Amino acid sequence: MRSVLAALAAAALLAGCVSLSVGNADAPALTYYVLADARPAAEAAAPAAATAPRLAIQGTSADPLADSISIVFSRRPGERSLYQFASWSERPSRRLAQLAQQRLQAGGRFASVTQLGQPVASDWLLSLALETMVHDVSSAPGRARITLHAELIDRRDRSLVASRSFSAAQPVDELAAAAAVTAFGVATADVLDALTRWVEATAAAQPAR
Repeated sequence: MRSVLAALAAAALLAGCVSLSVGNADAPALTYYVLADARPAAEAAAPAAATAPRLAIQGTSADPLADSISIVFSRRPGERSLYQFASWSERPSRRLAQLAQQRLQAGGRFASVTQLGQPVASDWLLSLALETMVHDVSSAPGRARITLHAELIDRRDRSLVASRSFSAAQPVDELAAAAAVTAFGVATADVLDALTRWVEATAAAQPAR
């Protein structure tokens, strides 16, 4: 029985969600969704040179509600509500930082890409502040909206090199949490596409030290 339950749990993880109970008519299942990158990058053909710059990433929140593990929706401007039986598996700011790390490491432009706090030296710090993460249902079935503010900091002199905001809005197929999660995956990919190009180009334009 334990092996069967383990296999079912693994299958649920691969599907991108984990249900904590089977639920019933009176108590629907509480489901945790994993925020995904709909277009994960393939690894570069060759690794970066050892002399290439090293990058650290820090995920932060500019809006505590946007960074809640609860999936947020909005019927009207300035109004926020939470899906009752659907949540993120971890805070979106942390997950977005992980996905950005995967994208930038795959690009092969940096000798290393780590999360801030890991015992690895770095030349650059990419600070990502989550400003918006909401299923906008002001016009049903709505759109999944993400806004991320990025700052690239030179850690050698702690100077701000550049900053920029990245936004994406992806149509949702139906008025439901699962459909919103799918749309958030595409919006995340759109944001990461633009973010990756910007970080690589900005870092490459800086004079060597």
